[in-house]
Amino acid sequence: MKKRFYIETYGCQMNTCDSEILAGILMQHDHLQVNLPEEADVILLNTCSVREHAEQKIHSRLGELKQLKDVKPGLKLGIVGCMAQNLKQDILKGKPYVDMILGPDSYRQIMEHLDAKQEHVIDTRLSKFEVYDGLFPARKEGINAWISIMRGCDKFCSYCIVPYTRGRERSRSIAGIIEEAKQAVDQGFVEITLLGQNVNSYEHEGRRFHLLLEALCKVDGIKRIRYTSPHPQDVDDDLLRIHADYKPLIANHIHLPLQAGSDTVLKAMNRSYTRAHYLDLVEKIRRFVPDMGMTTDIIVGFPGERDADYRDTLDVMERVKFDSAFTFKYSPRPHTKAAGMPDDVPEEEKSSRLTELILLQKEHTRYNYRKLVGKEVEILVESESKRHPEEMKGRTSCNKIVVFPRENYLPRSLARRTITDTKGITLFSRPEQHNA
Repeated sequence: MKKRFYIETYGCQMNTCDSEILAGILMQHDHLQVNLPEEADVILLNTCSVREHAEQKIHSRLGELKQLKDVKPGLKLGIVGCMAQNLKQDILKGKPYVDMILGPDSYRQIMEHLDAKQEHVIDTRLSKFEVYDGLFPARKEGINAWISIMRGCDKFCSYCIVPYTRGRERSRSIAGIIEEAKQAVDQGFVEITLLGQNVNSYEHEGRRFHLLLEALCKVDGIKRIRYTSPHPQDVDDDLLRIHADYKPLIANHIHLPLQAGSDTVLKAMNRSYTRAHYLDLVEKIRRFVPDMGMTTDIIVGFPGERDADYRDTLDVMERVKFDSAFTFKYSPRPHTKAAGMPDDVPEEEKSSRLTELILLQKEHTRYNYRKLVGKEVEILVESESKRHPEEMKGRTSCNKIVVFPRENYLPRSLARRTITDTKGITLFSRPEQHNA
């Protein structure tokens, strides 16, 4: 009888991709994936350590799963991913019922570890070489396939734990990435999203990120290519030319983490660019691709952030007017340089700044969405609308959701529609103003 496994994923898209890799390995070894932990012989929590809140959620979930393990003694419970790498001893000390702890570079060995006879298995060795080339993820049905093109990070931002949980940068071969993309197309996926901690730092045997993008543009069956997340330092003219030359196959969207708008804070964060450099880069991007959608990440309350520094961040937001922003209050992460800095911004001040920043971003989001009313856009059709089965939904090249009449549109097809209305973060194309 096949053993059954269940994977629960927390955190970023990279973890989603890693969970698909783990599922692929287990299925190749005659395991069956199930949708409920109660049905499983093996439960894996793929974890995140980027923020303290994510770790708290996982600790709480482990407490719930202990009850299941108490009534099902043969059940194996594993913690994998960044939290496993970061807090392995704490997990074993506080949660001795956890059977297996695997870091992000140890997934090839999962079958060996599941078969191990010892009470606890810990494998959190960081690799200089592991990129999981030659392994094909088990993806759930959809239109978008995540493809990891590199692992690790060499930037060492002072607040970020990723270099300590995922190791140093190393890139996959272009041939291996192309092979995986072709397999994804054969499985019905038409949109490819390339993943990397700093995806545009990609380099393999002297071939850089823009050449990988160009090679993927020549793969038959791909209708849209996205990537996340780039680092502002590594966005160069070669990348922007590829965007312009292969538009709209390469999506008109870039996620460009700002983190802070103050040079003082950026330096303390070790972000390797200044406010002026960031604003110049935004201007250059818009010269190459005038309709480029832009999103970002921002942290408030970093150690030493004065009110004037915070106001500098708001000023950059006013100048750029991002489509959306992932916004966070700073929380110290162990092993990082910032963890040794005084966490001197009061919690209530962090909350106040975050609230104000979110309200400003909502204004900018509404502004950018309203600008699209009356314009024709290309939409990659995703699925039937959840609320109204007579309508379909899809995304623009700039990564905005559009709802429009079903008519004869099918998922995975491209549609050209005129935007007639906007509500919240959804665009609408009403039939009476549709350009046939």
